[in-house]
Amino acid sequence: MSNRVETVVSTLSAHVNVPTGMPVPLVAGLHYVVTDPFAVRLTLGAPLSTPIDWVFARDLLAAGLWQPTGTGDVLVRADDLSHTVRITLRNREGAAVIEASLSEVADFLDRTFALVPWGTESLYINVDRAIAEFTEQIG
Repeated sequence: MSNRVETVVSTLSAHVNVPTGMPVPLVAGLHYVVTDPFAVRLTLGAPLSTPIDWVFARDLLAAGLWQPTGTGDVLVRADDLSHTVRITLRNREGAAVIEASLSEVADFLDRTFALVPWGTESLYINVDRAIAEFTEQIG
């Protein structure tokens, strides 16, 4: 039996900024699973309410620590003055900006890259399982 760590989870104290009001504190979680090596999941609102999940590229989150990154639904940029990372999430209804600690997000990413180094993600994909899941979804 292997003791290999397969996931990285980090709970963050975050704030959500919406255009209609003041920033609201909320619990956010970042999740990384070795079986989905290119993605991270941001969970908002758990455990007190029905959580909202956004899945996006780990590389997008990492690049956003160095320069504003992203187009479309997810934008990431670090603010060195406030030591925060701002993740903008957009959908048809509007947008929300999630602010989290820069050091907490960087620590989370460091742990994911220790588990699956950058550039080796494709070595961790189980193609047979992915095909089975895909054909199950369309069948």
